[in-house]
Amino acid sequence: MKSRACRKGAARATRGGRREAVKDFEFSDEFCRFIQTTIPAVAAAELLLILRARRDLALSVEEALEKLGPGVAAGEAAKYLELFETRGLLAREAGRYRYRGDSELAPLVDSLATAYEQRPVTLIRVIYAFRDSSIQSFADAFKLRR
Repeated sequence: MKSRACRKGAARATRGGRREAVKDFEFSDEFCRFIQTTIPAVAAAELLLILRARRDLALSVEEALEKLGPGVAAGEAAKYLELFETRGLLAREAGRYRYRGDSELAPLVDSLATAYEQRPVTLIRVIYAFRDSSIQSFADAFKLRR
């Protein structure tokens, strides 16, 4: 089932007070699956977008932390970089990570950049919703059944 955030379309008021359809970023099922399987946190999305924006840049874990700013632990940044490498989005070169624009997932990273620019609040909500549902599923596994 598609979440509300993963639906297409919106409306806005024009100067004359009329409502008209706005071509809006689409949170497709494929894009939502990409977020669910590849983007574990907002900081992970931001890190991936930093690397995408500077394709010539290869970062170490420490440099990635500097780019992200405070609030992200070194272990988290390393985990995100390793996940992105595993998914084929980054190449590792001598302990440094570089974005792979030729990855089959690159179009979804482009969509991530568009969503981050056009609908950042919705994107953040979707990322947290998937993370929270994963946590709930894990917790449910330990419930005692009568």
